[in-house]
Amino acid sequence: MALSTVSALAFSVFLVVHNDRFQPFEAAVGFAVFGYFFTCMLIPRLAPMFVKRGLFGKDMSKVGKPVTPETIGVIPAVCYLFLMILFIPFMYVRYYYNQSDNSVALSEPASLFPNGKLSSFLSGMLCLESMILLGMMDDLFDIRWRHKFFLPAIAAIPLLVIYYVDFGVTSVLIPNFIRNSFHIAGTAVDLGIFYYLYMGAVAIFCPNSVNILAGINGLEVGQTVVIAALLILNDLTYLFMGDIASAAYSVHLYSCSMLIPFMGVALALLRFNWYPARVFVGDTWCYFSGMVFAVVGISGHFAKTLMLFFVPQIFNFIYSAPQLFGLVPCPRHRLPHFNAKDGLMYNSWTEYTRETPLKPVMAAVFPILERLKLIRLVRNPQGRITKSSNMTLINLVIIWFGPKREDVLCEIILLLQFLVGFVMLALRHTVIPILFGFDNSWNMLQRFYM
Repeated sequence: MALSTVSALAFSVFLVVHNDRFQPFEAAVGFAVFGYFFTCMLIPRLAPMFVKRGLFGKDMSKVGKPVTPETIGVIPAVCYLFLMILFIPFMYVRYYYNQSDNSVALSEPASLFPNGKLSSFLSGMLCLESMILLGMMDDLFDIRWRHKFFLPAIAAIPLLVIYYVDFGVTSVLIPNFIRNSFHIAGTAVDLGIFYYLYMGAVAIFCPNSVNILAGINGLEVGQTVVIAALLILNDLTYLFMGDIASAAYSVHLYSCSMLIPFMGVALALLRFNWYPARVFVGDTWCYFSGMVFAVVGISGHFAKTLMLFFVPQIFNFIYSAPQLFGLVPCPRHRLPHFNAKDGLMYNSWTEYTRETPLKPVMAAVFPILERLKLIRLVRNPQGRITKSSNMTLINLVIIWFGPKREDVLCEIILLLQFLVGFVMLALRHTVIPILFGFDNSWNMLQRFYM
């Protein structure tokens, strides 16, 4: 084992056992280092076994279409579960012992996790285990969309029940300009059961949106790494500028404690899935990683803020909706077309024939999208549309930036993901508090600048 690896593991042990006010945060970093190295160790050793069991696919975007191990995302997913189980004492046992020392308990009330909150953590782990099972079943038996689409909401039921028992807040703030325009007395409106339906929709959307935006080396894992990094940045604004005694500090420390170990295993998987991919992650990773974000957002009570970092996925879903819901023929694979002669990726096409004609409503919409540079069309000499580019964000980026090599294409999409997410993060902590008149982040900004 290399000296650098030994040093990193030794440092991670120090972080895990170090007793400090930020010990849960430091322990999370230590477990992330453990997760990275163990995942890196397990993937090359276990990947050949997946091939022997028939869990492999052909890389359609490479010359010769090499055989590549599939469903490898289950390895970091299971590693993450074990890490979080080992993490439980560092999150909850310390609170129990510090209750006997009033000076310690009073000095760091929000940096400790009360044992009563363990139910929220365990319900989150139960959701993740359910999603790993769903992903494995999908990878093994190729479950149809209409059968698996709503299953994440069922998996999230334990988390929603704990939310109802422990927190139960279903109100949303009303912007100042709406309150003033309509002379509304209150500052919030209670959505009741509709808020739980929204959180169920979040649990459905997060896993499925990651699964839809996929198909090139590194994209499935890369987008989850970017989203996790943005969420951690959001958490750090509360941890380093917030009040340690506030509830916001506690929930964002909890969020960091969940996301930092996730980053460790995700970066390890990205190392093997990056171009040229040595492994494919499968649907298991997409469902698991998406549910990690849903669990963090719901249990951390910022399910609305969570959606700000999924703007590219939301756009991709809306943009893909005509094909997903049958208004436009949807091929089984809408991957970009690989040209073996120049090694570049070109947008793929949907063709319209007598058996699969273009619906009149889309024939009217497509020219508008073409003028907006949102689609590419091919017409016959009579002017009838015979082909249209597949409606995915991946193909759209090719339309905007031209044919690219696979790794460059992935880098552009991930850069767009980060830039859009960072802008949303900045708006979240500047403009939105002004619109609503009050926000924890607004108080932090006042403290920071005054």
